[in-house]
Amino acid sequence: MSIYLIDAPIAISYGLQDENMDDYTREYHQLGQADDGELSKWLQSIKSKGEANDSDPVLLNLMIELHRKIDNLEKMMKQEEPKRVSLPFYGDISRIGFEHFEFLTTELEPEKLYYGRLDMPTYPKRDVGIFFEAVTPLLAKIIKIHDKDQRAWNLYVRSRERVLIRESKEAKS
Repeated sequence: MSIYLIDAPIAISYGLQDENMDDYTREYHQLGQADDGELSKWLQSIKSKGEANDSDPVLLNLMIELHRKIDNLEKMMKQEEPKRVSLPFYGDISRIGFEHFEFLTTELEPEKLYYGRLDMPTYPKRDVGIFFEAVTPLLAKIIKIHDKDQRAWNLYVRSRERVLIRESKEAKS
């Protein structure tokens, strides 16, 4: 079995799935719906009515993101932290692929299922919940991830590939 992995440093918090399954599932669904707030619903509504046809989609999305950032700043000032499940382990991912990722150092138990929360290094930054299975003490296979998060993950894999190709070409010059 050949697994395609490329260098990509990402931090992840995780825990064994059977320890707090209900809490992990609840957080997974909350993280998956995090972008489905009132602003997103409003944007979808005006798009479906055709009211956004004359608007620049990039500018519209940037305005929505700016509004979200202001909301987040307001929550920080009021010290309203988003409630996250406490995950017992923290690790660094060293390499990623479309369906797998590899830890830099850790001791996963092969064939055990885990829940993890990672901070996707994409725009906009957000926490991503994933369920994964340990293949080896270092290698994990993604079992469950939301569709939009899967697209972001795949885009990140491709962008890391481009960066590594560019770096290898520059090194040869």
